[in-house]
Amino acid sequence: MDLFLMSLPPILVIFLSNKFATIAILNGVLQLIVFLLTANIPALVTGRMSYVDIAWPWGLVTIGLMPFLNETPENDRRANFVLAAYLVAGSRMAFGGAVLFFIGKFQTEFPRYNYQRMNWAKLGITDESSFTFKLIMQKEIIVQCLANMGALCMPLMIQAFGYKTGELTWLEVCGWTMWLLSIVFEHTADKQKKQFVKDCLKNNVKNTVCDVGLWRYSRHPNYFGEWMVWNSLIITSLPSLLALWQTPEESLFTKVGVTWGLATASVMMYQCLVNYTGAVPAEFYTVQKRPDYVKYQNMVNMFVPGPRREVAKIKK
Repeated sequence: MDLFLMSLPPILVIFLSNKFATIAILNGVLQLIVFLLTANIPALVTGRMSYVDIAWPWGLVTIGLMPFLNETPENDRRANFVLAAYLVAGSRMAFGGAVLFFIGKFQTEFPRYNYQRMNWAKLGITDESSFTFKLIMQKEIIVQCLANMGALCMPLMIQAFGYKTGELTWLEVCGWTMWLLSIVFEHTADKQKKQFVKDCLKNNVKNTVCDVGLWRYSRHPNYFGEWMVWNSLIITSLPSLLALWQTPEESLFTKVGVTWGLATASVMMYQCLVNYTGAVPAEFYTVQKRPDYVKYQNMVNMFVPGPRREVAKIKK
C-alpha cells in the first residue's frame, strides 16, 4: 500500500477518539508547523528534499513533548518512559541533522533523495521547474509529517494518555528492555561505521566495504536497530491497547483504528528504512562506487542480522 494512503486512517481515528482527540489535534498542528518551517518551505525554495531529515526528528521531539502540554497522571512511569523514548530518538537525530546543516551538507541533495527523483522519472516527472515535480516533492515530505501525526505517535498517545493505570506489566518491562537493547545496537552500529570511515581516511584507503563488528552480519545494522526501536515501542503499548479495548468509553472504530495504527507503525518504518530512503537507495549508489560490495551483498543479509554465507556455496 502507498505510504501516503497508509498514513491517513490512524490520523482520522485519533482525531475522532474520545480521549485522544484534543492532544492529537494539537500534535497535528505542531507537526504541520515544524514540517512547513524546516522542510516544505526550504524544499520549495531550494528544490532539495533533504531538509526532511531535519523536520522528521524534530517532529519526534514534538511528540515527546506532548505530555508536558497536556495533563497526565502525576509520577506516571508509563508516560515518563514513553516521552523519554521519543525525546531520545528524536533529539539524537535532530542533533545529527543540525551538525550536517551547519557544515553545509544540505547544500546538495542527499543520495537517497536523488534516488526518489529516479523513481519520479519513471513516472515521467523530470522537469524540476514544473508544478508536478514540486507537488510530488511536497507530497513525499508531507507523508512523513502525516506519519508523525498518526501511526508514529500512537505508542505515546495510548501509553501517556490512555486507559492503562498502575504499575508496569511484565510485558512492558520486557518491551522497554528490548527498546534499550535496540538503542544500544543502533548506536553501536553507527559508532562502528564512523570508526571504520575514520580508519580508512587515516590509512588512505578508498572505496572499501565496511565489514566490521555488526556490519559483518547485516549490511544495515543501524537501520535494523532503528526498526527494532519502533517494534519495542509497539510491544510496550500492548497492555495499554488491551486497556483501550476493555473500556466502554471508546467506539469500536477507535479500538480497531488504534490497533491498525500500531501495526502500520512497524510496516511504515520498515518500508522507509529498507525501500524508501534506507537500504535499497543506499546500495544503489554503493555498488557503483565499491566493486567489492556485490560480494559483500552475497555474503551478508541486507537487513535482519544473520550468519554470513560463503561465496563459493552461493555460486554453486
